[in-house]
Amino acid sequence: MRPLIAIPMGDPAGIGPEIVLKTIADEETQRTARCIVVGSRKVMEYAMDYPGSPRLEIVTVDDPRDGKYDPGVLNLIDLDNVDMDQFVVGKVSGMCGRAAYDYIAKSIELANARIVDAVSTTPINKESLREGGINFIGHTEIFSALTHSNDPLTLFEVNNLRVFFLSRHVSLRKACDMVTKDRIIDYVIRCTEALRKLGVTEGTMAIAGLNPHSGEHGLFGDEEVKEVFPAVEELQKRGYKVVGPIGADSVFSQALHGKYNSVLSLYHDQGHIATKTLDFERTISITAGMPILRTSVDHGTAFDIAGKGIASAVSMKEAVRLAVKYAPAFLQN
Repeated sequence: MRPLIAIPMGDPAGIGPEIVLKTIADEETQRTARCIVVGSRKVMEYAMDYPGSPRLEIVTVDDPRDGKYDPGVLNLIDLDNVDMDQFVVGKVSGMCGRAAYDYIAKSIELANARIVDAVSTTPINKESLREGGINFIGHTEIFSALTHSNDPLTLFEVNNLRVFFLSRHVSLRKACDMVTKDRIIDYVIRCTEALRKLGVTEGTMAIAGLNPHSGEHGLFGDEEVKEVFPAVEELQKRGYKVVGPIGADSVFSQALHGKYNSVLSLYHDQGHIATKTLDFERTISITAGMPILRTSVDHGTAFDIAGKGIASAVSMKEAVRLAVKYAPAFLQN
C-alpha cells in the first residue's frame, strides 16, 4: 500500500496552499503516495482561484484512514482556523502564524500515533509565528518539542548527496567554537544511527574540513589538528566508518559521486551552498533523530509571489517523494 503522508498546509498567506494543490494534482505523487492535508478548507478553496491552480475535489475527513485517495481528490483534515474576512495573502499575520502551528501540531500528533507514515512540511513564517504568540523559531524546534526529541539532526539530500550539519542557526564565529572533539563524536554516532533508520547501512561518512585545505596541519588554523583528527581517530577505534577532515572544496563532489554515503558539514552555509548550488529546488531537508519521519521543502513562504499562481511545486513534490522513499525502512527500524 502507498505510504500515507501528512502535509500541513503551511502559512495560509504564503505559497503553501498553492504548492500543496499542485503536488496533490501531480500524477507521480498520486501514484506513489496517499497524502492527507492538514489545513483550512476555506483557504484551499480560495487558492484554487489563483491563476493556473488545479481544481480538485476536497474530501474532508477526521481520520486520514477514511480518505478517498483517488486522482483529482484532495483529502483534508479541516481545522477551520482562518477568518477569511481578515485573511490577506502575502502579509505577515499572527492569525496565519497560529494556524500554521496548529497544522503542524496536528500532523505530528498523527505521526506520533502512527496513523500516518511521515510528515512533509510546507513553509512557515517566523514573524507570523511570533505575532501569533508561538514561541518557536521554526519547524525543527516545533518537532523537537512535540516529539520530545533532544537536538534533532538536520539532513539535506539532493541527488546522491547527503549532508548533515554540526551547527545550524548560529553566527560563524560561534559555529567555529562548536567544532569540538566531543561534539563531532556525538554527532557522528547519532548521524550514523539516523542513516541506519533510513535504511542506509553501507558506506563511509566524511567530515568536511573547517579551514582552507583542512588547515594544512595547522598552517591555516588548528581546529582540524586539535579537534577533528582526534575525533575521527576515536570514532574509528570504536568501529565507526568515518574519515576526515576532507577539504570542503572537494568532499561534497566526492560524496555526490559515491565515494562517501554522507558528509558532516561543520557549519550552516558550508553544506547549504554545496547542496543548493547543485539543485536548489530539489534540496530537501530531513529532520532526523526523532521517533517520526519528517521531510520538508527548503524554501520560505515567498510572500512576494503568493497568490499569483507562479510558485514552483518541485520542492514539495520532492519532499513527498523522499518521505515515500524512506518511510518503509524508517518504520521498520
